Amino acid sequence: MEPTDHMLAAAQRFGYVADGDVWLRPVLGQPARRVGLVKESDADALTYFARRFAAFRAKVDELLDRMAASDNQGSFLMKVLHLKEQTLAYDALGDFAALRQRLEAAEAEVAVGVARNREKNLATKIGFVEEAEALRESVEWISASEKVKDLRQGWLKTGPVDKDLADELEARFQAAIQVFFDRRRAFQADKKAMANRAVNRYRDLVLQAEQLKESPQFEVASRQLKQLQQTWREVGGNLPKKQAAELWARFRGANNYFFERLKQHVEAQRAVGPHAGAPGSPEELLARKRALAERAEALLNVAPQEAIQQAKSLQTEWKQVGTVRGDESDRIWQRFMLACDKVFELSALEYHLRKRPLPEGGAPGGRAQLRAAALRELLKTDAEELETLRGNFGNLAATPANEAFRQLLQTKIRSLERKVRTKNDLIVLFDQQARKLA
Repeated sequence: MEPTDHMLAAAQRFGYVADGDVWLRPVLGQPARRVGLVKESDADALTYFARRFAAFRAKVDELLDRMAASDNQGSFLMKVLHLKEQTLAYDALGDFAALRQRLEAAEAEVAVGVARNREKNLATKIGFVEEAEALRESVEWISASEKVKDLRQGWLKTGPVDKDLADELEARFQAAIQVFFDRRRAFQADKKAMANRAVNRYRDLVLQAEQLKESPQFEVASRQLKQLQQTWREVGGNLPKKQAAELWARFRGANNYFFERLKQHVEAQRAVGPHAGAPGSPEELLARKRALAERAEALLNVAPQEAIQQAKSLQTEWKQVGTVRGDESDRIWQRFMLACDKVFELSALEYHLRKRPLPEGGAPGGRAQLRAAALRELLKTDAEELETLRGNFGNLAATPANEAFRQLLQTKIRSLERKVRTKNDLIVLFDQQARKLA
């Protein structure tokens, strides 16, 4: 137990007695708050509530020590959050600010550890998925069944991944296993059913192509038909020559019919294209988009919360302008996208810095330097995550079955690349501001 004099001195530093009540001085952005009553003497009351803080601090110490010694730090997250919340309401006298700072540091450490574990889990589960998909067409029923059993056990023992990837992975894994067992049951029940799969698949593709051939949605239907063509090549069924010729003739006829319509549509569009400079012409649309890009770039001088709202409105306007193709349109789009990204990153930076209040006064360029330093810290996390995603993408085989998942990973990679590029641009901007004000 700590000496009474020391406890009293600590209590007087962080609290005081007024009108028979014990008060905690303003801390953590809260005004002074009442924590209890004086029952005997002022000194006894102050010492009592200082001891309560010491007990609370010991509870925090114990939790953080256990967390540091554990291989599964993520399991301590809820307890850390609970204690952090208590720092705002616990009836005691002590340095709650320092205690909360330790808990926030532990929370951040857990978040980093969880993110790293989830990336490792992602790589492991991708491996399980690829192994399961490699077994889908196996006819080695005994050995393949044992392998599937091992994969299931490994899957259950592997921890979670990011929510936006979990459903996709789970669906692919379960679908691959289900395909294998369905095929095994079908083989055991009736071997002839296996011979009919190719026929049914080709017929399904023919029906889909014939349903699309009259579609007025040329761009969408064109992509769908090209995907059907790719799928047709992947079926690989050995059919009787006459049957195969009949199915192919219907499938090719539906494709030829649609793409002839598409050709005529494109020629007609070119023939009636708008005149340069007229409303709706490419030049007029480019001018409108250029103006939107300039307005977006000007938002860097607007307060973050207001800039966010204006950026969202500009994005809505951009979508309403219409499509213009060409290098100039691409350059304007890059300007507009980069300006909006900077607005969103600045807003996120301000939110981050609000949790770490900037010191008042100091050198004129000090605020710009602190912003640049904070961005460099955040950039390290983005760079690590980007490297991991690129590694996972490189390890994922480029097969048709993996295409949807590869596209999802590519989208995340491109998004992170944009965030990294935007942060670097802002760091350069803040460094320039700091030099000018120095």
